[in-house]
Amino acid sequence: MTFEPEELGQSRADLAETLKTLRKRAGRTQVWLAQRCNMSQTKVSNVEGGKLTPTLVDVELILRALDAPPKLVSEVAALARTANTEWQDVWSQRRTGLEKKQNELAGFEKSSTDFRYFLLSMVTGLLATPEYVRASLAGIPGDHSKAIAKKLERQAVLYDMSKRFTFILTEQAVRWPYLAAPVMAVQIDRLVSISLLPNVRLGVIPLEGHMPTAPLNTFTVCDSRIATVETSTGAMIFRDHRDVSAHLNEFSTYERYAVFGEQARERLTAWASQFRS
Repeated sequence: MTFEPEELGQSRADLAETLKTLRKRAGRTQVWLAQRCNMSQTKVSNVEGGKLTPTLVDVELILRALDAPPKLVSEVAALARTANTEWQDVWSQRRTGLEKKQNELAGFEKSSTDFRYFLLSMVTGLLATPEYVRASLAGIPGDHSKAIAKKLERQAVLYDMSKRFTFILTEQAVRWPYLAAPVMAVQIDRLVSISLLPNVRLGVIPLEGHMPTAPLNTFTVCDSRIATVETSTGAMIFRDHRDVSAHLNEFSTYERYAVFGEQARERLTAWASQFRS
């Protein structure tokens, strides 16, 4: 299935209107539908009003209760999957202010407990030194002092022991010379320090041996409900359980190639030493 960016926002409204129309054509009330689907009437109302995006399971329950024909079930399910996918382009983020994106990420971190980060090409903000954070925004015009401050403020979540983090970084992500050599050494030292936190698993994938699979993107999974895939021009937010599960499975694959704990710290220390020499 392909996603057109302009469809991703409109599909939520289309799905809400479609489900509302189907219920009315079937001559059923929201209360009746809620009872048949084991939902609250408020939830049905919010789904039909576009205030709540239903999961595919919710949609399937509704369509089954309304005795929708198989062809229609397939079409509406496809619409639901598109409605559970969001495209955020970098230009819109810049127009609205990069600190707004940081607030959104902080919201994900507040409402989730289990985080998985696969970092293909660079260090993520939660692991970055102030110098690395500033460098990551240096090529974008404007004053980003608020976004930088928010990025650094978000790092406090790493010390919340009710949350669990697994970071997997490729050797390329760790060693890409994003900063001057001495400052890169300090950045790698920070990775070593964070790996010692009891609620953090930090692994690295060395560029050696045989790995019969190749990653295409950096991605993050929050709990088992949201996957974010980053590209150079934006990010895709997936809420469909099939998309999230696919990224969890991909993460598990890379986890098998990563080294953790003392092995990871030995690698990181050696790489930091190379930057210092």
